[in-house]
Amino acid sequence: MRGMVLGAVRAVRARTSVVARRVRAARRDAGMVTSEYAVGIIAAVAFAAVLYKVVTSGQIQAELQDIVERALDGGV
Repeated sequence: MRGMVLGAVRAVRARTSVVARRVRAARRDAGMVTSEYAVGIIAAVAFAAVLYKVVTSGQIQAELQDIVERALDGGV
């Protein structure tokens, strides 16, 4: 009987240890979310800046204006 109890206690301790390690690992990774958002925002801003430069360039701007004019005049 005592052997069964000791075996059960060891099994519970082992399981508790595994759960505790997972919780500690999750806490270490908790700060990564904020830095990932920061990197994503920086990438989005950089992409927006490049897109703005492309769209406001002379040739592209003329092409876009032509497309809009054709779309507006298409129904008349």
